Amino acid sequence: MNSLLFYEIRICIVLKKDNHLWELAKLFFKLGCIGFGGPAVHIAMMEKEVVRKKKWMSPEHFLDLVGATNLIPGPNSTEMTMHCGQERAGWKGLIIAGLCFILPAVIITAVFAWAYRKYGNLPEVAPFLYGIKPAIIAVVLSAMYSLGRKAFKTTVLWIVGILCTVAVLMGANEIAVLFGAGLAGICLHLVQAKNTLNSIMPMIIAPFTNTQVFWVFLKIGSILYGSGYVLFAFLDAELVRKGMITKQVLADAIAVGQFTPGPVFSSATFIGWQLSGIGGALAATVGIFLPSFLFVALVNPFMPRLRQSKIMAAFLDAVNAASVAIVFAVCAELFNYSIQDWRTVLIAVVSLALIFLFKNLNTAYIVAGGAVLGYLLHLI
Repeated sequence: MNSLLFYEIRICIVLKKDNHLWELAKLFFKLGCIGFGGPAVHIAMMEKEVVRKKKWMSPEHFLDLVGATNLIPGPNSTEMTMHCGQERAGWKGLIIAGLCFILPAVIITAVFAWAYRKYGNLPEVAPFLYGIKPAIIAVVLSAMYSLGRKAFKTTVLWIVGILCTVAVLMGANEIAVLFGAGLAGICLHLVQAKNTLNSIMPMIIAPFTNTQVFWVFLKIGSILYGSGYVLFAFLDAELVRKGMITKQVLADAIAVGQFTPGPVFSSATFIGWQLSGIGGALAATVGIFLPSFLFVALVNPFMPRLRQSKIMAAFLDAVNAASVAIVFAVCAELFNYSIQDWRTVLIAVVSLALIFLFKNLNTAYIVAGGAVLGYLLHLI
């Protein structure tokens, strides 16, 4: 314990010596603690902090990075933290931002995983989620307003955005929509400018080694596109159907991923613990997130060069419009799921009003206020 404390103190000293790393650590640790609601909400919070408040990058570049995260495997919002970190402080910033965002979710999930394995049940959190869900709708809508003004620069991009929103709401694959929009953007550019090509039961059913856990989750993290719901489909195929965990364990892992802050992919920590204790939790966590660090490190340096190419700029513009449209479609689905009665409508309206009236208000207060108000109204 003393040696662990010693290393924690040394890490804090190193971070404080570099102001950029220290501010990245503080910001993304905070977002990791309050980031309820999934990738759309996380990106909305980052846009407010990184673009509007701290002005670390332009809205246009932020949109380019959002588009890039949608085109590579892995958890989108976690990869956005890494992009922001690399933009601010190089490869060290990439690692610090990513780890600080992931760490709170992993720790909280690990505590739930330990309690679940020991006691066989999960705590009652419904009254707090009741208020958090409509509050985060307000957070996402405010980000969509800000990002949308930059993404939909032309009538054509508005049309692309509307078509992408309709396609996603009708069940189209998000990756197909993104690439389709990008290709459409290139085709439209070539038409408009010719010759531009130059410009509660036993948790473990079968024994699992930590190495096996690591490779299962490394494979999933390397090929998984889309939301956390796609992750659960992969886990069902890789673990449930092979008899490694039960459907009930998977369902409870989904619940933990939903009511804890930070990336939904921290559900891997929960499942890893059920498979092989604390070692399995560590192996699953490293396996699921490691590919994202590598993908972002490879992709980030190329973004400015891509933007300089007219054809790739047209591709990125269309992808950015599609990305905003997809987040809007997710928000519409969240709205149907979260707005249930007059109480949730009231929480959403109050939250949205506070965000627009007090533009520098910390998102943490919106989330915490929604939780408290939800609990109080739930008692009525």
